[in-house]
Amino acid sequence: MKVTVTEMSDDREAFAREWGALAEHVRTESSNLVLLPEMPFYGWFCSEPEFDEAVWREAVEEHRRWVGRLSDLGAPVVLGSSPVEVGGRRVNEAFVLTREAGARGAHVKGYLPDEAGFFEARWYQRGDRVFQPFEEDGLKMWFMVCSDLWSMANARGYGKKGVQVIAVPRATGRVSVEKWLAAGRVAAVISGAFCLSSNRTGKRGEAEFGGVGWVVGPDGQVLGTTSKDKPFVTVEVDPDEAVRAKRTHPRDSLEPD
Repeated sequence: MKVTVTEMSDDREAFAREWGALAEHVRTESSNLVLLPEMPFYGWFCSEPEFDEAVWREAVEEHRRWVGRLSDLGAPVVLGSSPVEVGGRRVNEAFVLTREAGARGAHVKGYLPDEAGFFEARWYQRGDRVFQPFEEDGLKMWFMVCSDLWSMANARGYGKKGVQVIAVPRATGRVSVEKWLAAGRVAAVISGAFCLSSNRTGKRGEAEFGGVGWVVGPDGQVLGTTSKDKPFVTVEVDPDEAVRAKRTHPRDSLEPD
């Protein structure tokens, strides 16, 4: 199967141009799965330290509108995250869109930073930190939304449950790119799964985004990364490689729950 990762601008005019280019790339590459950055359809409101109800509402509505346009990309599966309200709580919810079922929520981000440029804990609530795999077309997948990636015990747990793909939509800084890629490689090795990530670019307030989406193989090998000159990257992967990886060390020592 072919998977596409991205780096996309925080600037709204630039994002609109990139959206058309991404749709063309997906069609040309015949991508089966596209991963978008974290909450990509609105400027990064979490750069502001004070919660603003009007901004939150606008961000929710813009994401709802853009999620309705995900079919523009023409891919059988599209993954990302959106600000939503669930049961009266504001959350950052990862979504899965398929041609057959449309969009549905799959995971609520559980680990929230609260620092300059990334005041997420002030804008929405954390999830219950329950990490459950989901399946599409026989492929077992799992979300770790941005900071969730640092919960390596959950990566290990996904490996034990047979997950083949870990999806990491991000909004991470420029100076920490290598650190995040290192985490993606470790998560892949621990779980014996492919790790995919897409990120923002640009700057808003004190948040300066670093780009660099990636596809990492089950043994930590970097199979592709995005860049300013190449913001969309498609890699052909074999899901059965993740199945085989779980029979090798260190994954072979993980007993199923």
